[in-house]
Amino acid sequence: MSQLRISENDGVTTLTLDHPPLNILTRALLGELREALDRLKDAEGTRVLILAAEGRHFSAGADVGEHLPPQHRELIPEFLRTVEAVASFPLPTIAAVRGRCLGAGFELAQACDLVVAAEDASFGQPEILLAVTAPAACALLPRRTSHGNAAEMLFGGDAVDAARALAMGLVQRVVPSPTLEEQASTLARRFARHSAAALWATKASLRAAVGVPLAEAFRRAGDIYVTNLMAASDPVEGLEAFLAKRPPVWRHR
Repeated sequence: MSQLRISENDGVTTLTLDHPPLNILTRALLGELREALDRLKDAEGTRVLILAAEGRHFSAGADVGEHLPPQHRELIPEFLRTVEAVASFPLPTIAAVRGRCLGAGFELAQACDLVVAAEDASFGQPEILLAVTAPAACALLPRRTSHGNAAEMLFGGDAVDAARALAMGLVQRVVPSPTLEEQASTLARRFARHSAAALWATKASLRAAVGVPLAEAFRRAGDIYVTNLMAASDPVEGLEAFLAKRPPVWRHR
C-alpha cells in the first residue's frame, strides 16, 4: 500500500506523507518520495511543490529499526539521496508542518525553501540521544540558522516549539493549526501565479549562490539570467507586455 499521496491543483503539487500516526519515514516511503520528485521535476503542470503530512504529526523521523546494522549501509545513503532530491527540486518547495517534526522528518523540512508551521508544531534532532547523528541536518541547519543554534539543537537533542523555530529562522510563518493547509496553499498559489521559467531561474540562482564568494554568486546568477532564462519565451512576453501596458500570458516555458 502506498505511503504517499499526490494531488495537483492550479500549478501546485502536494506530496502528502501518508503513514500515520507518526508518518515514520520507512525506506519504502523514502523510495516513493524520490520517485515522485523525479517524475515531478520535469512535469509541465508543476510550478510549486508542497510537502505535507496526514494526521496530527508531520513526521517523528526515520524507522529506528532500519538504522541497525547492516541496514544502515543502505538506509543512510538512500535517505540522503531523498533529502538531496527535495533540496535540489528545481521549483519552489514549501513544507507544511504540524505536530512533531523530528529527526529525519525535520531534515526533510529543512530541505524545503520555506516552512509554514502550525502553532502546535515542534522541531528537533534527537539523534544524539541514541548515540547517532543527523547527517543531513549537520549540513542544512547551519544554512537555515546560526552555527550556534544548529550546534545547540544537534548536541542537545531537545526540540523547540514553533515560536522559537520562527525566531531562529527555521520556519517562515506560524499559523493556527486548523488553517495550516489553507495558508500553505495560499502561499503556494501566490508563487504559482508566476511564470515557471522565472520560478526555475530564481530557484537556480538561489542554489548557485550557496557557499560561494559574492562575486562568484553574481557571475552564476547573471549566467543563468542571460543564458538560460532569456532563452525562454515567458521573459520576453513579460517585458513586452509591460511595455505595451497589457497583462502577460504565460506559457510557462
